Amino acid sequence: MNNKTKQNTSRFYIISVLALIWNILGVIAYLGQVYMPQEIKQALPPAEQSYYANVPSWVTGAFAIAVFAGALGCIALLLKKKIAISLLFISLIAVLVQFVYNTIIQTDMEVTVAKLVWPVLIIAIAIFLVWFSKDSKTKGYIS
Repeated sequence: MNNKTKQNTSRFYIISVLALIWNILGVIAYLGQVYMPQEIKQALPPAEQSYYANVPSWVTGAFAIAVFAGALGCIALLLKKKIAISLLFISLIAVLVQFVYNTIIQTDMEVTVAKLVWPVLIIAIAIFLVWFSKDSKTKGYIS
């Protein structure tokens, strides 16, 4: 194996591990939201309390699909399985569903430019991971 191949393989593993960590943090965020104790919810500002009280189950489901499909996709990347592409694509679609609800549909919280930074970053990373998985298949890192 030449030096260039070793660098590319190392880059593949580094990105895949970082992506898995990112998605594990997403799983933790999901679990934190779903199992948030009532006393913590009551300490939130009224708009956030209203938001959490009114989030439809399909949005919570999209959140779950986004983070769990993302985490499984990253595990599949590390195992060099091409199913990673499908899982990461499903995760991206679920992220987009959440984004539409949180920025267009919900009316409990005001959507400001500052509040859009985090969702846009999440979407960008989800798009990158779909591209990365497809590129990894093209380069023969996954099959």
